[in-house]
Amino acid sequence: MEVQQFRYDNKIVRNFIYASLLFGVVGMLVGLIVALFYLFPNLTDGIPWLSYGRLRPLHTNAVIFAFVGNAVFAGVYYSLQRLLKARMFSDFLSQVNFWGWQLIIVGAAISLPLGITTSKEYAELEWPFDIAIALVWVAFGINMIGTIIKRRERHIYVAVWFYIATFVAVALLHIVNSLEIPVSLTKSYSAYAGVQDALVQWWYGHNAVAFFLTTPFLGLMYYYLPKAANRPVYSYRLSIIHFWSLIFLYIWAGPHHLLYSTLPDWAQNLGVVFSVMLIAPSWGGMINGLLTLRGVWDKVRTDAILKFFVVGITGYGMATFEGPMLSLKNVNAIAHFTDWVVAHVHVGALAWNGFMTFGMIYWIIPRITKTQLFSQKLANFHFWIGTLGIVLYALPMYVAGFTQAEMWKQFNEDGTLVYPQFMETVTQILPMYAMRAVGGVLYLTGVLVGVYNIIKTVSVGSKVEDELAEAPALVTISKYRLRNEKWHSWLERKPVQFIVLTTIAVAIGGIIQIVPMLIVKSNIPTITSVKPYTPLELEGRDLYIREGCNNCHSQLVRPFRSEVKRYGEYSKSGEYVYDHPFLWGSKRTGPDLMRVGGKYNHNWHFNHMWSPQATSTGSIMPAYKWLFDNKAMSHDDVQKKMAVMAKLGVPYTQEDIDGALASIEKQSAEIEEGLKGDPKFVKAYDASKEKARLTGEKFVPMKDREIVALIAYLQRLGTDIKVKK
Repeated sequence: MEVQQFRYDNKIVRNFIYASLLFGVVGMLVGLIVALFYLFPNLTDGIPWLSYGRLRPLHTNAVIFAFVGNAVFAGVYYSLQRLLKARMFSDFLSQVNFWGWQLIIVGAAISLPLGITTSKEYAELEWPFDIAIALVWVAFGINMIGTIIKRRERHIYVAVWFYIATFVAVALLHIVNSLEIPVSLTKSYSAYAGVQDALVQWWYGHNAVAFFLTTPFLGLMYYYLPKAANRPVYSYRLSIIHFWSLIFLYIWAGPHHLLYSTLPDWAQNLGVVFSVMLIAPSWGGMINGLLTLRGVWDKVRTDAILKFFVVGITGYGMATFEGPMLSLKNVNAIAHFTDWVVAHVHVGALAWNGFMTFGMIYWIIPRITKTQLFSQKLANFHFWIGTLGIVLYALPMYVAGFTQAEMWKQFNEDGTLVYPQFMETVTQILPMYAMRAVGGVLYLTGVLVGVYNIIKTVSVGSKVEDELAEAPALVTISKYRLRNEKWHSWLERKPVQFIVLTTIAVAIGGIIQIVPMLIVKSNIPTITSVKPYTPLELEGRDLYIREGCNNCHSQLVRPFRSEVKRYGEYSKSGEYVYDHPFLWGSKRTGPDLMRVGGKYNHNWHFNHMWSPQATSTGSIMPAYKWLFDNKAMSHDDVQKKMAVMAKLGVPYTQEDIDGALASIEKQSAEIEEGLKGDPKFVKAYDASKEKARLTGEKFVPMKDREIVALIAYLQRLGTDIKVKK
């Protein structure tokens, strides 16, 4: 039998590991700053690009796509070559994958703090980045599939199954969710509106967690855990059941993020049913991982790598038990919009993704540098301080979530709310926010120790070079099933058929859920009184998106007695038909704003945005003083925006578009006139005149400032329908 020599590409693995560590430190540092904003809301007072609303999406994107994403690529490139006994299909595509991904990350680090965002959870990057992500992802997919086809190993191992599912599902999710029409290089509007947009977004958002943060790590678990333990996977049969049931069921579960919303009941119930079923394959994978360690538990006590893997897999089990539980309507009614969800997410992120990543890196680095890990003691210290950080992060957030839910829903005997002021629930949980920040400091400390350990290991090791390997050439055998050959065994040597079946399994759920929502009009009843936003309100809505207000405020009043009492009439699906994108939010750090229109006068909004603590004692909302200094966005663009909205079905006529500037002038003048009764406004107005006189600049009236456009939008919210008290 012919034996062929070739070289594994270790340099691409090294590059992705270094990038993962760098962006991991940056992303977690930004996360710590974001946590401190809850305690010191004006920590970066007056610096728009360092405000909470802009840094929060930067944190999530940096951790998910920069830290975890680069780690996934590193783990896949290392294991795939060895599992298939082949160098990667194309060195060029490997480099495109690496450098393209890093450029996207740098672009995100620049654009998100500038307020260039779509506002969609885990998909905030604007349309040029969406195209770039698709191209880089396709390059990765071609490289992976090409390597599978030219492999020297007949059967594709279980880890590779999960890599294939990751590529297929993420490509599908990203393309469908990113359909939008550009207005300019930095602005676009979602192709979907309101309820439809919410369904597509959380079909994507939930499955981004499923297929970017879960399936690739399950593949990594199936490779690196047996290697580190020097034990075979516990059950091959359980691996098969785990894989196919997981990828089929996961894609259906997105609607459980939208329970008690205006999404039709049939879609909500589908999400609940499949979410509950998910616990079986999820725990099947956890059990398969943990039982792989049978017989080596003594080694776990001393081996830091195995400790990371055990806690990582346990964190996966906890998160995948909690997820189905949170999808139950009675539990969701308590947890949704609270910090319970924050705790749930971070158990998965810090334990499952974070610890699996560091366990994998600690295993790979000594092997590609041909040395021993610099310090087992430091690795163990990293493990223990990281574990303590997870506990001190998660537990306070659970307590905060339960506290919020109970305080929001409590009634007096006379039917009034026990805590009518939302601020009472905020001040009550500030100690938990402080403890969360301590947990974050401990976890970040562990990460820094881990990075130091890796740097020292690399410094004493050999230079990373391509690794010489040899294997027999793959002998072609019948394309048909051999006698006594199991069906799945046949499928494992037929990668094209495997990919096709994986695509079908992944796509079914999305098609059945989304297509009826897009084509069956009865899912979203029409409300004739709902009208499109005026040009000034549209400008204000874009400012609301730019500043990330949806990170803290929801726009969805659920049909609960407590919420109707606190906020007003519950939301109707027809109220959102012109919302591109939807802005329901996923957490209430501040109160819901669905019915805020007309609740306060213009002066209150003006003062609240200048100094939230002046209007709401104890508020942890930061000030947005730049809105008072900035001229409103170029109103020339508003006509382009309206034209795009018209293409999306918003009933703007050509007359509306032509008259946009006149409409803005009239509405902003009315708001400015209404503000003049406030002494603080008059003082600010006069000060701006004096500044203009001293500098020789042309005075810009307050009606041309961004704050007026934002006030116009806020005063519109929830006013399209009239409800008798």
